[in-house]
Amino acid sequence: MHAETVLDFKLASLLADKGIIPGVRANGELAPIPLSEDEFVVQGLDDLLPKLQAARAAGARFSKWRTPIACSAPVTGFPTQISLEIQAETLAQFAAVSQQAGLVPIVEPDVEFSSDADLARSTEVHEKAISMIYERMKTHGVLLEGSLIKPSFPQPGLKHPSRANVTPEDIALATVTLLSRSVPPAVPGVLFLSGGLPPATATRYLAAVNALVLASSPTSPFSRLPPLTFSYGRALQGEAMKIWAKGDDNGTKAKIIQMSKECSHAARGVVS
Repeated sequence: MHAETVLDFKLASLLADKGIIPGVRANGELAPIPLSEDEFVVQGLDDLLPKLQAARAAGARFSKWRTPIACSAPVTGFPTQISLEIQAETLAQFAAVSQQAGLVPIVEPDVEFSSDADLARSTEVHEKAISMIYERMKTHGVLLEGSLIKPSFPQPGLKHPSRANVTPEDIALATVTLLSRSVPPAVPGVLFLSGGLPPATATRYLAAVNALVLASSPTSPFSRLPPLTFSYGRALQGEAMKIWAKGDDNGTKAKIIQMSKECSHAARGVVS
């Protein structure tokens, strides 16, 4: 939830009474990085501690901070090194402050796919960004066992011709490879964002990722990955909200239940 929802509408206790663990969106708004105005820094660190302490007192138990990371073919030059350094430092500071406030931090490096990167380039950027994030988190003394990561799936950009032919199995291999190289074993879970993907696509990607892990031998680095699950926003809610806008409450509930089941199956390597 947004901080206003937690603090002003006091929904955290209502959710907790229903067995739902409440969380708070911690990140602020975006501002262009000086001299690299196609990339952005996320604001909100300056007064983060009192805000998260207030959210904790109001019932929140985890927090989330998203940073966007540009990604293009190497010739275009995104992301820049300064952008990667800023995003890693920002997420590390957020995680440390979140734990200081008594909340579990979910760090969310969102590598966008609107440009011309191919799958290999997207995979490279994901691996580098996540590795840098954990280097900074260790420097800030973040307890990795008390944190989670919410990454995007590596994928060709919308402007790259290979996007039309990439398969969920291609995405799965790239995903588990980069995670096995960049996520420390102490991290207890990976929760993918849907990142604007169509619900069916995000679900197929997650199912393919888990199917590959389940089929791996005990000696494979893939078998040592933590649980790989979902933390979808639009992929869970998007179609349901369209139905809700038409005034169909029962249809909205049915769609939410359907999508929740499909994502739950995908987290176990099964396509519904």
